[in-house]
Amino acid sequence: MPEIVNGNKIFSLKEVTMSIRRTLSQRYRSSFWVRADINKLNYYPYSGHCYPDLLQKEEGKVVAQMRSMIWSRDYQRINKVFKELTGSDIGDHISVLFLATVQYDSNHGLSLRILDIDPTFSLGQLEREKLDTISKLKSEGVFTANQLLRLPLLPSRIAVISVESSKGYADFKQLIQTGSKGFNIVHRLFPSLLQGEKAADQMIERLEEIKAKKDVFDAVAIIRGGGGEIGLAAFNDFHLSKKIALFPLPVITGIGHATNLTVVEMVAHTNAITPSALAEMLIEKFEYFKQGLNHAIEVIKRVSESVPPVYDQLNNLTKRFISGMQNRLILQARQQDELFSDLQYAGKQILQKHILLLMNAERKWSEGAGKLTTVATNRLSQSQWRLTTAVRETVRDQQNRLAQLNASVDLLNPENVLKRGYSISLINDKVLKESDQAEEGSLLTTQLFKGSVISKVTHIK
Repeated sequence: MPEIVNGNKIFSLKEVTMSIRRTLSQRYRSSFWVRADINKLNYYPYSGHCYPDLLQKEEGKVVAQMRSMIWSRDYQRINKVFKELTGSDIGDHISVLFLATVQYDSNHGLSLRILDIDPTFSLGQLEREKLDTISKLKSEGVFTANQLLRLPLLPSRIAVISVESSKGYADFKQLIQTGSKGFNIVHRLFPSLLQGEKAADQMIERLEEIKAKKDVFDAVAIIRGGGGEIGLAAFNDFHLSKKIALFPLPVITGIGHATNLTVVEMVAHTNAITPSALAEMLIEKFEYFKQGLNHAIEVIKRVSESVPPVYDQLNNLTKRFISGMQNRLILQARQQDELFSDLQYAGKQILQKHILLLMNAERKWSEGAGKLTTVATNRLSQSQWRLTTAVRETVRDQQNRLAQLNASVDLLNPENVLKRGYSISLINDKVLKESDQAEEGSLLTTQLFKGSVISKVTHIK
């Protein structure tokens, strides 16, 4: 009973809590369904009890929060059904629809006792978030952007986003190390959370780190081991999915689950069902290239063994042609030297003639004919100028003629002739000049600038 002090009714704290308890028990007599987010499960393995922190957000802000409890026996039953349907245990940062009663304790205050959880609601919430992310990405026109990038023929430098201790990453490393013998596939880990409230933000941060070193890598691999739908919530995040869609390097995934694809897998360049399958896909690219290279080597060896020695014949023909042209050039040079010698000899004769004239003129001058000496001197100067000019022009003409001969030699070089689209046909290792050399059924080897063609004569005109 309350006390009366100075005319005021005073209650004890116990009386207040008891009154609240009676009021709540009268108002909330039955259980009811509640929708909220489990911010933290607070599971205690020793006792088996859980004390989830519940909250509700609107536009990113917390508008309500409350404590709750799940007794050990209820938790074992609820979690078993939840895991069978979703593939994951009840954990932090998931939306749930649960059946609860109001509990009030004088020492611990108000809380909700959770009696059951509907796992289909959690799955439905994830699916709604997934569809909303897909719709936004498609409306922005970026849904298939990463798939348009070119994955290198031999992607050998891989940036990996994963949890260092995860089994999926261990399987990936093991296969890369044992299956890529003879190849050089290297990878670098950028560790990140892959589930939980902070997982999407951490993966975005790792992508930013890789983007700053994008010239060092050929592709980005996101690797995660097995898990249920609830644990994959981060892979439907809009901001993470958009970052991957617009990433400048091809993003390949091995997230490891058997249900519907997450949005990250949908927008990625290439998706493998498990980390092991992703490693095998990379190794197969190198194996396929190696097989193709070995096949090409065998084909080249067979072809080289079956082709007639046309190149040797062509080389011999070219050497003979060049030798003949060199002899012609030597002959022309000799002729030019002889012509120059003749010109020099003729010049000397003319000069001697004019010297005699000069001597006669000097003799006459001594006799009083000085005027004649002047005329003879002028004639001598003019003759020398004409002689020098004639010799220079003759030498220049011979040099031009020699240059034209050199150009003709280059044009007639078999290699240059082949470059212009012509070809050389050989029959029985001899150059084919007339149709009479061939018979129906004969094999002709046609040498082109690059390569040769072997044909069979079916008709002769």
